Amino acid sequence: MNSISSLEKRTVKKVTWRIIPYMFVAYLVAFLDRVSITYASIGGMDKALGLTSTAFGLIAGIFFIGYFLFEVPGNIFLERVGARKWIARILITWGLVTVVTAWADSANHLYILRFLLGVAEAGFFPGMILYITYWFRSKERARAVALFMTAPPLANAFGAPLSTWIVDHIQWMDVPGWRWLFVFAGLPAIILGIVTLFYLVDRPEQAKWLSSEEKKWLINELKQENAKKIKIKKLSFKDVLKNKTVWRFTFINLTFVIGLYGISFWMPRIIQSLSNLLTNTQVGLITMIPYLLGAIAMVLVARSSDRTGERKYHAAFGPIVGGIGLIGLLLLSHNPFLAIIMMCVTTIGLYSFSGPYWALTSSFVAAEAAAVGIGIINSIGNFGGFVGPYVIGMLNDATGNLFFSLIFLAMMLIFTSIQVLLVKKEDNYVNQKDSQAKEIVEFK
Repeated sequence: MNSISSLEKRTVKKVTWRIIPYMFVAYLVAFLDRVSITYASIGGMDKALGLTSTAFGLIAGIFFIGYFLFEVPGNIFLERVGARKWIARILITWGLVTVVTAWADSANHLYILRFLLGVAEAGFFPGMILYITYWFRSKERARAVALFMTAPPLANAFGAPLSTWIVDHIQWMDVPGWRWLFVFAGLPAIILGIVTLFYLVDRPEQAKWLSSEEKKWLINELKQENAKKIKIKKLSFKDVLKNKTVWRFTFINLTFVIGLYGISFWMPRIIQSLSNLLTNTQVGLITMIPYLLGAIAMVLVARSSDRTGERKYHAAFGPIVGGIGLIGLLLLSHNPFLAIIMMCVTTIGLYSFSGPYWALTSSFVAAEAAAVGIGIINSIGNFGGFVGPYVIGMLNDATGNLFFSLIFLAMMLIFTSIQVLLVKKEDNYVNQKDSQAKEIVEFK
């Protein structure tokens, strides 16, 4: 028994240290490329190109249209050609698009390039979630997801002051700093894409860095776990559109992502609006604080979820806290110090959601359906990444302030928690006798 426990701990530790740091760095780079437009916006891009709030909201959000359209096909390709080649392709192409954005001279150029960035990156996040299912058992997935998903808040935490410093101080060859920002954001993705071809391994069977004993144990554990999953009936891609479980998790993700990216793309502007004395660099430094706290909350809540085995209430906790934080931000906006505290509460709530949510979601989808099932849930859900920034931009132009925008985001987050609470408990879900109620999905 002790030898088995030792083998388990050794293997899980090896897999974690080999895979999670790489995934973290890749997602960090991805998020830096996504949000570079935010810091370029406050650093002079809007003025140089004559962008309104609505135009900026569309530029920020149109990324997710390309992402939405090509995400499911991208995830299918990852399953067919292997993670190593496909993730390398994704990294290199999105890095190139980001670098080219430095030469944009109009809103139309930015619309096209941000759409292409979404196309290039499509399939990356669900591919990461799918890749985790190849290497980690269910009981370890929330922590694994949370560890690499600390990348977005940390990308903002450290990227914010660095990005605002670049736009304020880098003016090489008389090129404004906001243009250099896209170059500096895109190059790491290209380099990492090349590294991926030599570093990543598609499946445990190919892992030379595991001993034969460790490899055998891991493969056997994953096979046994997958064999225990309930398999109901085969559904075609068309049939899934009628499946309640897929839509339930899709709408949960949709409303959450509206709140997440509404905040992510507009936080620097919100902080900037609290005082007219702040420089861009100071805005970046203040932006660090909420995101660092969000990263810590993400790991702690995911660990709690893995330790207790409870997913639903852990997932519901985050969005309701985020919504309360936004309401508090509105009520206390006259006091910049208290407003920043409420912004911290918001990000703590936002980033504590993902680990338990994706662990809950993956437990409802059979492994052989994961490539398509997770892709559908994430791609349609990520349409919220377009809705959030765009609606905020329109409301801001229409009203001249962020009051109604933040109310809208708070409502979306609170509704997310309500939806999660309405999901049936996993044990009851699995043990129901009525096969029509067992909505675990497989795809042809």
